[in-house]
Amino acid sequence: MLDTLERNDSAGAAANAEHFDVLIAGAGISGIGSAYHLQQQCSGKSYVVLEMKDTFGGTWETHKYPGVRSDSDLYTFGYRFKPWVGAPIASADEILKYMGEVIEENHIGPNIRYGHRITGCSWSSADNRWTVEAVDKTGATKRFTCNFLWMCQGYYDHEKPYIPDWEGLNDYKGQFVHAQLWDPKTDYAGKRILVIGSGATAATVVPAFAEKAAHVTMLQRSPTYFFCSENKNELADRLREIGIDEPTIHRVVRAQIMYDQDMMTKRCQTEPEVVFEELKELVRAFTGKPDFEFEPHFTPKYRVWQQRLAFCPNGDVFRAAVEGKVTVVTDTIDRFTEKGVRTSSGEEIEADIIVAATGFRLSVMGDIPFSVDGKPVNWSDTVTYRGMMFTGVPNMAWVMGYFRASWTLRVDMMGDFVCNLLNHMDEVGAKRVDVQLRPEDAGMPLAPWIEEDNFNPGYLMRGLDKMPRRGDKPEWRHNQDYWAEKDQIPATDLTGAEFKYS
Repeated sequence: MLDTLERNDSAGAAANAEHFDVLIAGAGISGIGSAYHLQQQCSGKSYVVLEMKDTFGGTWETHKYPGVRSDSDLYTFGYRFKPWVGAPIASADEILKYMGEVIEENHIGPNIRYGHRITGCSWSSADNRWTVEAVDKTGATKRFTCNFLWMCQGYYDHEKPYIPDWEGLNDYKGQFVHAQLWDPKTDYAGKRILVIGSGATAATVVPAFAEKAAHVTMLQRSPTYFFCSENKNELADRLREIGIDEPTIHRVVRAQIMYDQDMMTKRCQTEPEVVFEELKELVRAFTGKPDFEFEPHFTPKYRVWQQRLAFCPNGDVFRAAVEGKVTVVTDTIDRFTEKGVRTSSGEEIEADIIVAATGFRLSVMGDIPFSVDGKPVNWSDTVTYRGMMFTGVPNMAWVMGYFRASWTLRVDMMGDFVCNLLNHMDEVGAKRVDVQLRPEDAGMPLAPWIEEDNFNPGYLMRGLDKMPRRGDKPEWRHNQDYWAEKDQIPATDLTGAEFKYS
């Protein structure tokens, strides 16, 4: 009787729903790239993109703090199909302009439904389709059904950033804000600003604040590695100078950057001390101070590239420190006070504005409730297939990009993979695809999503128990190694035992 009711509910929902072959969640850098690949490689399939915001952009629309910019070079962060023309480190506005051109040039816009917040995704094996519920900007519930669900909503909560449970926060009489929620109308000229944190966001906002603020203090629990470089690509500039066309420049420069990044990643593992000395030399060169002091504020406790290596164009953070505009304090917070923050060592840092650059709150699948045949999905009970698909969850892929290489490299790669998978399903007449452990995987030990020694940013470590599990074989993990995956994923045998079609 219960099965009959569930089938009737499913049929009722489907009758009142718009149906598409593919539903893409999110119109950020992942969703727009995925839509492009779907149009190009599966041109006969209908699709819709559901975006909770009122416009495209994702991360680049969320963050509005001073100086917001990429921390990956745009030659590799840009899509492989659209050449990037400009400085390698770009502002959010420049990235949004680039994305807007992709949407317009490829007529993606009519397929995007803005102001649609997904509230639930349920799979019916009886119908071999997903039902996706969303609430639009009027508060009305909309239903969609699709054969395949392509999750491109990112990995963090865009509305609730991570703020530690600091004692006395309510005692502070000044202005407190997390960088993710910064209002660009805020006037900070002539103000004393305290930035808590030292990662990529702090590296961006600190020198930007320093241009107008009375003074900026960066309070960090532990130091971060910084890579200082001019914001230009000499190879790209030279190729333009001699008249090479932009598509060729884009392809060649991407190849050069990815080769250099591969060498850097390997060297960070084999000779991290040497790499750190080279990073120090870059700081000395950009500040003009051969005696620049790195202890204690610029000597991290972890190995290079265990967390993101923060890009520092023209050494701006260090130059601001040398010029006396920025003070760095390495300590933990004892409590907030009326005037600012008291550190564990007893120092009180007074500030008119305190900006928390304390990172993200991990959001697995957008914190959207998922169910398969009426049973809720607990992602930590699933095993990931290459960080893209999950055991027990059919007809779905999730775009989780790279952190050491540009996120978008995996968007393009997964675009190929998903489209090949969809085309293969059509060829064999399959309505459903699952990933499953193979006979040779019996007894395979399962572990958290990623090894702490491999990549350990705070937001991931805080929410690791919510993430899918990994195995000890390449197929059953997201290894963060673009240089291995660029060969492995295109060579995927879609007839392999890990894929079950029905």
